[in-house]
Amino acid sequence: MSSSTQIKHHIVIIGGGPGGYEAAVAGSQLGAQVTLIERQGIGGSAVLTDVVPSKALIATAEAANSVKLAANLGVSFTANGEPVEPKVDLDLAAINKRLLSIAKEQSDDMAETLAKHGVTVINGSGRLDGNHHVVVTLADGSEERIEAKTIIIAVGAHPRTLDSALPDGERILTWLDLYNLTELPEHIIVVGSGVTGAEFASAFMSLGSKVTLVSSRDTVLPGEDADAAALIEKVFIRNGMRVLAKSRADRVRNTGSGVEVTLSDGTVISGSHALMAVGSIPNTAGLGLEEAGIELTESGHVVVNKVARTSRANVYAVGDCTTFMPLASVSAMQGRTAVFHTLGDVASPTEIRNVAANVFTSPEIASVGWSEKELRQGLVNGTVHKIELEPNPRAKIQGIQDGFIKLIASTGGTVIGGVVVAPNASELIYPIAIAVENRLTVDQVAKTFAVYPSMSTSISDASRALHIPNL
Repeated sequence: MSSSTQIKHHIVIIGGGPGGYEAAVAGSQLGAQVTLIERQGIGGSAVLTDVVPSKALIATAEAANSVKLAANLGVSFTANGEPVEPKVDLDLAAINKRLLSIAKEQSDDMAETLAKHGVTVINGSGRLDGNHHVVVTLADGSEERIEAKTIIIAVGAHPRTLDSALPDGERILTWLDLYNLTELPEHIIVVGSGVTGAEFASAFMSLGSKVTLVSSRDTVLPGEDADAAALIEKVFIRNGMRVLAKSRADRVRNTGSGVEVTLSDGTVISGSHALMAVGSIPNTAGLGLEEAGIELTESGHVVVNKVARTSRANVYAVGDCTTFMPLASVSAMQGRTAVFHTLGDVASPTEIRNVAANVFTSPEIASVGWSEKELRQGLVNGTVHKIELEPNPRAKIQGIQDGFIKLIASTGGTVIGGVVVAPNASELIYPIAIAVENRLTVDQVAKTFAVYPSMSTSISDASRALHIPNL
């Protein structure tokens, strides 16, 4: 049989979020036949209801906050020739319409790219029938059975809920409900101080809502660098947020005109709305995974290795439904890696240690590599150097007072980690991530030119401070 008539390797992907999308594009580019099954829309929840709209909301909050802080840069506001305090009026209905429009536009762009690559997209829900067939339930209820050589599970996750605080879409909300609001919450009580809770608490405070953050831990963002979490909490409190540490919400009740949140010690907090940010649950139920011999954790996450392979050789899983980090960037990388691996191309194992992650609070927190906590625990040997941003000339120019850059180097001088707390930390972490991924030394980073004045000069300063003399 000639190569032109050979049957193509058929990849069936369940889920069209960042991981499923990138897998589909990569598979097409490598000559495979690709079918992608998606029930919500291309981009999945990451694009349509989570990452894209939430970061657009945060960008709006930052714009509103910049108006309030303009006076610090010598910008004054007048009305009829008289100086006035700036007042930002927000139309939340219009804001949310824009957010969802951006999400839809991104989804449409991704769908167009899939079409250009010849990917077959089916609107429906998929489940495994063994490990070489997928049954698709279409919108009209009919079913279609598809044979596949490789199956990739990319179904994502959904907000976790509590029986004592079930969301109603009006007063008790998950992050999926926020974009249906037409008026800014007067007082929003955020239950959960992880990344999602902290991001939305920060955003709504900047938009002008009164915010109470209920944290069951000693501090907000317990999974982040301790110095970074402490700084964010200080900024939250300084800007008027009420932070309740070591507090657990037992019950949330819609009173009709607001909410009452009852804490485990009996304290009752009243507000206009409650946002439940208590984690997420993988969308793996009912997919036939266990029946197909796919190993799952007790929480329902799919167990995968560094090339996204499951316990079945021809079945891969990527993204938030897996045991890897729940980040869109990780999902996308897993999707490409899975395809490269199944088609025999070069597949570099995904190294979680090298993943750059960001918390979109104000200021942002970005991190990569080994942490200072791990260094103190003796898991790795090295040195930490921290530089406050306040002396940085660009920070002075922009009126930035809160933030720092922390660089971690091995005893031999190789960059093995870093933390950035600053506006746009998500951009500033990239050169540190490059250094970690490529095992650059602090001297190599230090001798790389940084623009003056810029925030990145503080990365150079930290690198020079970690120089090991070779006398």
